[in-house]
Parts: sequence; C-alpha cells; structure tokens
Amino acid sequence: MAIKIYRQFKKLIKKKFFLQTPDLLFINKKNKINSCMPNKIIKLGNKNKNKIFYVIKRTPGTGLFSNVLFVLNHLNIAIKKKYIPIVDMQNFTTIYNEPKKIDGNNNAWEYYFKNLSNYKLKDIYQSQKVIFTDNKYYSNFVYDLEKNKKLINLFQKKIKVKKDILRDFKYFKKKIDNEKVLGIHFRGTSYKRSPGHPFPSTKKQMGKIVDNFLKKKKFTKIFLATEEKDYLNFFIKRYGNKIIYLKDVYRSNKNDAFKIYPRKNHRYKLGREIILETMLMSATNYFIFVNSNVSSASIAFNINKRQKRVLIDNGYNSKNQFFAQWLWYFRKLLPDNLWGFKIKLKYI
Repeated sequence: MAIKIYRQFKKLIKKKFFLQTPDLLFINKKNKINSCMPNKIIKLGNKNKNKIFYVIKRTPGTGLFSNVLFVLNHLNIAIKKKYIPIVDMQNFTTIYNEPKKIDGNNNAWEYYFKNLSNYKLKDIYQSQKVIFTDNKYYSNFVYDLEKNKKLINLFQKKIKVKKDILRDFKYFKKKIDNEKVLGIHFRGTSYKRSPGHPFPSTKKQMGKIVDNFLKKKKFTKIFLATEEKDYLNFFIKRYGNKIIYLKDVYRSNKNDAFKIYPRKNHRYKLGREIILETMLMSATNYFIFVNSNVSSASIAFNINKRQKRVLIDNGYNSKNQFFAQWLWYFRKLLPDNLWGFKIKLKYI
C-alpha cells in the first residue's frame, strides 16, 4: 500500500512540476507505414526499383528548429549514402500538426518549408526500397548548427522557406531597413527549467546589457523576440517606442503554448511565428542571445552578413531533472559574487 501511494505521489509531482513533452494535437491511426522498422530497407510496392528513399520522421518532435536540426543531420546521411530524402510529418505527426489541412497540406514540414525532393509521399510509399529513420538524436549528430559549416551550407541550400512566409518577412523587414537595430532573443518560460540547457538571462542582466549597448552603439530600434509576456512588458516599459516586435505572436508567462489552443490554427502559427522572428533577428545589425536552436538558426540564415553577434554565457542548467526545475530561480536570487549570474559576453 505504501509503495502504491509513493508511486502515485511521484507521478503527481512529476506531472505538476517537471517539464513535459508537449502532447500531439491528434494521433494518426496505426497503419502499415507507422509500423515499419527504422533504418532498414523495406519494400512497400513495385515502383522505382533503382532508387532508395530515405524518409526522415520525428514524432512528436520538439521545438521547430530542433526538428530542423534533426532533419539536417539525417539529410547529411542521405547525401553521403546517395539516398533520396523526404520529410514525413504527415504520417508521423509532430506537435505542430493541425487536424485540418494548411494550404492544402497535412505534412507539417511542408507548412513551412519545401520538401527535400521532387517525389511525393504517395509515390515513395509504393516503392521497392524505402528506409525510415527512427526518433533518436544520435550522439554523433551535430547539436550546435552555427558551429558546423557543412550543416550551415545544407541549411542555406536545402531548407527553403515557403513563399508566403518569405513575403511576410520582407514586409516586416522594411520596417527596420533604415534603422540601426539591436536584435534580442530573450528566452523565458520552459528554458529556465530545461535540464542540460544553457541558462537564459535574467531581466536584471538583460537590462544592464541593453542599456550599455544603447549608450555605446546608439541603436535607433530594438527588435525583441520572446515567448514570455512579462519580458515583453519589461522591455516596453523600459525602452518605449524603441521596441519593435511581432504583435500577433503568442506569448505567455506559463509553459502552455502546446497545452492550450486559443486561436484558429494555433500550432501552425507557433511554428510560422518563430520562423519570422528568427529571420528578422538574422537581419538586425547586432544580435544578443543565449544559445538555443533558434539563435543557431538565426546565425545560419545569415541574412545580414555584417551582423555582430553577442552571446550571453550563463553556463548550463543541471542535467538532473529535479534540480533543473529550481536552479535558475535560486541563482537568480544570489549576488553576482556568490554564484549568482554574472554578465559574461562573448563576441561570436
């Protein structure tokens, strides 16, 4: 009886306090494709006997640019092996999939990007030689996109953003073209508690850093990307009309972006919004950030080739799931000279 109570208590604590993998909005019914063994050549039909197709899948996946990095690592394998790559986020749904089609498409990858080959999934799934990836992120995979020239090259050549997103990017970019802009990615919410991830900056740190850059570099505008509502309000209150941001982006003070559904096509919009913010950050004159897949993608886009980049180095959170939930909050309260967060900047 005591063991049963302990297990129920442990489960409750984990559900209440620990970060959870976002739920899929819906789950596809099991079919022949879903049950295929990964990393083995499988015959699904009689077409294309001289070609080997490499189906990249990740379900449920995580953040959008984490999914992109996963695809890039597998694309690298496909090129080496001379396989034909395609991303399937239709039969293998992700946290960004919607129940209804987006622009006539059920493949969440193709909500945002062109696919990696000219073949259609229905043709591939009638072919003689098909390989499916599994969901593992292998230890020999690249974890930091901005540090790997080969994957940056693949990113720039092979990851093609859809035209409607590019159109909106160009529209918003016009608003900063004649300004001297400081770009900032201010991570909050779940990043404060993510095991093994870089510690995000605090408001105190960010305020001091931005004040110093405004004084020295005379920026006319600040483009802010943040998923935390409190951080946006902090910047607006402190810097007023210098702040530029995308107004329709979903922001919250909770880690609830994938737990609630407050607007039509909400999950699709979450992905679209982070792509726009990432590209706009890449177009600014200076870019201040803490390491993340979003900052890595912004650097990889390299839209402003003269951009100066400044990393805030706060170290890394504990890999222990329990300690990681509290460590950022604890260190935030401490003085700089007693294990609190100091301002450490690295020019990249």
